[in-house]
Amino acid sequence: MKVLGINGSPRKGGNTDAILKMAFEPLEAAGIGTEIVQIGGGDIRACMACMACFRNKNGRCIIEDDMLNEVVAKFGSIGGIVLGSPTYFADVSSDMKAFMDRAGMVANANGAPLKHKAAAAVTAVRRGGAIHCLDTMNHWLHYMQTYLVGSTYWDMVYCREIGEAAADAEGVKTMGNLGLNIAHLLGLLGRTA
Repeated sequence: MKVLGINGSPRKGGNTDAILKMAFEPLEAAGIGTEIVQIGGGDIRACMACMACFRNKNGRCIIEDDMLNEVVAKFGSIGGIVLGSPTYFADVSSDMKAFMDRAGMVANANGAPLKHKAAAAVTAVRRGGAIHCLDTMNHWLHYMQTYLVGSTYWDMVYCREIGEAAADAEGVKTMGNLGLNIAHLLGLLGRTA
């Protein structure tokens, strides 16, 4: 069983990637597999509201020329999911929003494959707007019927330039505790192997 990280930052190898890895360190130390999928900066298109996913019920979005279906196909085999986005104008990146809209529609049309899975949201933020960004992702995770996991503070790390995330000591601690809490919940759910 593994935990899937969704990186909605267009900056590959940036601070959002770094904080997802910080949260995943305790999971890996506990023998729980992790995978980070880079959706930001790619080609995730917006939902067309065509409702084909509800008509077809095949676990796929009708838009086939991007990576969305490949990511959604992983939902059934994971034990948990962590959404990660930088805070852009007090909200998620446009890539993360497109992902949530389309993945949410496909999931709802096909038996809620994230239901009862451990979940969390993390954000890299320069200064303000992080709470709204986290709320956007957490609302989606609630809608997906996941078990939201918390930490010792809001799941945010203060940073701007690539590499600055490691300098936020409280943020680093928060990410580590989040990973420990996800591992604990997965253990309680019997989903650690």
